[in-house]
Amino acid sequence: MKKYKCTVCGYVYDPELGDPEAGVKAGVPFEMLPDDWVCPLCGEGKEVFEEI
Repeated sequence: MKKYKCTVCGYVYDPELGDPEAGVKAGVPFEMLPDDWVCPLCGEGKEVFEEI
């Protein structure tokens, strides 16, 4: 699965880990994250992430 990086703070969303603090289980691809999901470090939306 593809990883995505926040262009604002550098946080990397790794689908193998998910985002447990936001209720996103491991195995959820970036494309399937809710539209209102935000970067856990800086609070920016999905639109500032780029595939790495």
